[in-house]
Amino acid sequence: MPANLTPQYYEAEEAFKKAVSVEEKIAALEEMLAVIPKHKGTEKMQADLKKRLSKFRQEGMKKAKTSRADPFNIERQGAGQVALFGFPNTGKSSFLTAMTRAQPKVADYPFTTTVPLAGMMPFEDIFIQLVDTPPVTEEIIPVGLSGTLRNADILLVLVDAASDDCLEQLEFCLNYMKEKKIVREDTAPGVRGVSPEKVLVLASKADLPGSADNMQIIKELGPGDIDLIPVSNKTGQGLEDLRVKIFQTLGVIRVYTKIPGRDPDMKTPFILKRGSTVLDLAETIHRDLPRLMKNARVWGSARYDGQSVMRDYVISDRDIVEISQ
Repeated sequence: MPANLTPQYYEAEEAFKKAVSVEEKIAALEEMLAVIPKHKGTEKMQADLKKRLSKFRQEGMKKAKTSRADPFNIERQGAGQVALFGFPNTGKSSFLTAMTRAQPKVADYPFTTTVPLAGMMPFEDIFIQLVDTPPVTEEIIPVGLSGTLRNADILLVLVDAASDDCLEQLEFCLNYMKEKKIVREDTAPGVRGVSPEKVLVLASKADLPGSADNMQIIKELGPGDIDLIPVSNKTGQGLEDLRVKIFQTLGVIRVYTKIPGRDPDMKTPFILKRGSTVLDLAETIHRDLPRLMKNARVWGSARYDGQSVMRDYVISDRDIVEISQ
């Protein structure tokens, strides 16, 4: 049976041939595996791609163990990871300072940030991780940056609304993420990437003169599907609403638990994907709990407080769940 490979596959194959780093090779192989037609004629090719992908992943892990830590590999913490992306002096480091407790080096000259720096953004009773990344230009793109962006849950693209080059900044960033397959419409199992609806565009320095006119230019000439969010690190414009927007975009819920006969623990909620069930919660608490669980009761989204529910009951944000063994 012929393979009938698509242009997308050949494009990914060419990217693999041109790849220099292990990270780039892994990303290209993931793309090849995602777009290859799935039928009997490509079974051997799929198996070969998986074998090669496993080899490069092992090579990457081995390299990480034998060399110093990769500064672009940021361990995920909190309810989700949000990566900042943009040109020099777009206010990324100032934004991190305004939203978290981190204290990055902030200066008026470009390329102050040389490696990713993480901070924890408080939102109500949880924390969300924000990662400031080194800036990019059309001539300079830090090695390893694509991996940091690809692993994030949400991408925040910052453009300087006070700059006459703001539209060019936005177009370059969006094209780069598309070219490197960082933003993907569909992701197959094992393929990393960020879905388009989890890319937010921030118009920073919205308080400065000329920013309103430049934002109007972006709305008129920029991509039609972009929701431009004006923010100001100096005045605080848009920052509190943005916290809510980030939480909603993550697509997660907070679930509190209680032991029978005791008050619920309202300080440390479990973080689950939206649409999760009581069974998903039980598996998160302990791998043996689904087998031992005899009954579950829910306060919040249930028809009445303390209602007994089935294992497949879909829980909602801020529900309280009691599981009996």
